Amino acid sequence: MILAANQPYFFPYLGWWQLIKAADLFLISDDYNFIRKGWITRNRILVNGKEAFFRIEVKGQSSFKLIKDMEIVPPDKGNKLRTLEMAYHKAPFFNTGMALAERVLSFPERNLSLFLENSIREVCSCLGITTPLLRTSDLLGNNRFKREERIYDFCARTGADTYINAIGGMRLYDPEEFARRGIKLLFLKSGLPEYPQPCSSFVPGLSIMDAIMCNSREALAAMLDDYTLIEGRHG
Repeated sequence: MILAANQPYFFPYLGWWQLIKAADLFLISDDYNFIRKGWITRNRILVNGKEAFFRIEVKGQSSFKLIKDMEIVPPDKGNKLRTLEMAYHKAPFFNTGMALAERVLSFPERNLSLFLENSIREVCSCLGITTPLLRTSDLLGNNRFKREERIYDFCARTGADTYINAIGGMRLYDPEEFARRGIKLLFLKSGLPEYPQPCSSFVPGLSIMDAIMCNSREALAAMLDDYTLIEGRHG
C-alpha cells in the first residue's frame, strides 16, 4: 500500500495533486505547525498576465499554533470571485473553474483545517482523483513523534509499505533507515507540463485553479500523470 502526506494548502499547484493521485491513501497533515507566509493560505494565479496571490485570511497567525487550531476570516466571496473572473474570463474552461471556486468559498466552516479539507475534496472531485483522504490528527498519539518517526508510525498504522514524498524533501530522509523499517521511500518529481495560459509565455507552478480554468478534464488527467517517482538517496 502506497501512502503519501502533506500539509493542506489553498488551491496548491499541480504537483501537490499528483502526490495524492499517486498514493493509495493520502494523509492531510493538519496537526503540524501553521507556517506563516507559506502556501497553507495562498497560492498564485495570473491577473492581467502577471503572477498574483490568491488567498484566504486567518485570525491570529502564529507559527506556534497547529493548522487544525486556526480559524479563517470569513472570505469575501464576491470579491474573490470577481478577481478570478477578471483574471480568467477568457479561459476556455472558465465556467468549470468558477463553479469550483463558488463551492469552495461558500463552505461555511471557519476552522482552517476543515475549510481546506473541503477544498481538497472539491478539487479532487473536479480532477477525477479518488484517493481516500484521512487527517493526521485522527491518528491519535502520532504527534508525540518527531520528523520521520511520525512517518514510520503512519505507515505502521495504515499498513503502508511504500511512502511517497514531494521532491523537495529528498535531502531530509534516509532511505536506508526507511528500508530497515520495511518501507520503500520514493520522491515525486513533477513534469509540470506547459499548457495555454492567458499570458505571453508559460508560467509554471501556479495554483491548480489556473490549470482547471485553461484545460479540459481529459487534458488535466494527462497532466496529473506527468510525473516520475525517484528512489531516495541519502546524502
